[in-house]
Amino acid sequence: MKALCWHGRNDIRCDTVPDPVIEDSRDVIIKVTSCAICGSDLHLMDGQMPTMKSGDVLGHEFMGEIVEVGTGFTKFKKGDRIVVPFNINCGACRQCKLGNYSVCERSNRNAEMAAAQFGYTTAGLFGYSHLTGGYAGGQAEYVRVPMADVAPMKVPEGMDDESVLFLTDILPTGWQGAEHCEIQGGETIAVWGAGPVGIFAIQSAKIMGAERIIAIETVPERIALARKAGATDIIDFMNEDVFERIKEITKGQGADGVIDCVGMEASAGHGGLTGVLSAVQEKLTATERPYALAEAIKAVRPCGIVSVPGVYGGPIPVNMGSIVQKGLTLKSGQTHVKRYLEPLTKLIQEGKIDMTSLITHRSHDLADGPDLYKAFRDKKDGCVKVVFHLN
Repeated sequence: MKALCWHGRNDIRCDTVPDPVIEDSRDVIIKVTSCAICGSDLHLMDGQMPTMKSGDVLGHEFMGEIVEVGTGFTKFKKGDRIVVPFNINCGACRQCKLGNYSVCERSNRNAEMAAAQFGYTTAGLFGYSHLTGGYAGGQAEYVRVPMADVAPMKVPEGMDDESVLFLTDILPTGWQGAEHCEIQGGETIAVWGAGPVGIFAIQSAKIMGAERIIAIETVPERIALARKAGATDIIDFMNEDVFERIKEITKGQGADGVIDCVGMEASAGHGGLTGVLSAVQEKLTATERPYALAEAIKAVRPCGIVSVPGVYGGPIPVNMGSIVQKGLTLKSGQTHVKRYLEPLTKLIQEGKIDMTSLITHRSHDLADGPDLYKAFRDKKDGCVKVVFHLN
């Protein structure tokens, strides 16, 4: 079968690889009908996540039709269309029972490796390094889905792929990012990054009742999407001082909640020392670039909430003085996707969430993948979101 595979930094190829096979009674094999390139995949492309191996199959946003099931499997049957969350859940460990699906204790085949890095294991993830289990991803014609009786959801009748594909990751990730801000109604929320997760964070904050939503972005296409999603204010971080503008917008109070949807991909903003630090860091160290997070921590009001759905893979410098002295609450984590599938599906069916306007590039051939990865990374041709339709 065809699959998009990692072969080193900035080296993504469309390879022919062996078809997956059933390995456990709880497995299913799906024929992928749709998959997408996620911003998190760029971390792999750029070599920012450890433990990748040449030939690893990429992709964690995918869905498809079941073509084979394990022995005794009863939840789904051949021919069912399912959405597959990016994290793999056993359903029986303490964390799964608590609904903390992103830190499932049993699904990561390399749990000891993850524990050595993070203190405790995290869940197994599709297509996201051997640190998270080394599972083949979904940018492929077929995928083995382990523990398929827990996390995946059957697609409701009448819903096409583009209506539900983003339930695999970016929609629940944006929702959880906004939910962490504990929006009760009337708040001012600032969102760093109007990529796909940022767009869904903006939509989510609006649904939850935020009064003002500030989007921090510089790419024109993404600014337009942020406005459409519900952003009331836009700050172009390349031309404005983000902190001063947020103070101005909030009459000196600061944002009630801030959401870092950028993570380790952050780049330096408006001039000055930040630009110097960017050049030094990128050339002399492997330290991740926490510019968005640093700005968010500075711009949030005292006793406000800092939500971090953006991905970080290792240590970064953080201004703990600001967090402590301002009495901030920091909330983060990979998304507990299964927790949100049913309520978000209902919102989609009610027409309250726009699922498709952020899709700028579509393809029916994985062979286009390497070029589309580059277009997405470089934001060429207005590229915001890439979807492959393989059926």
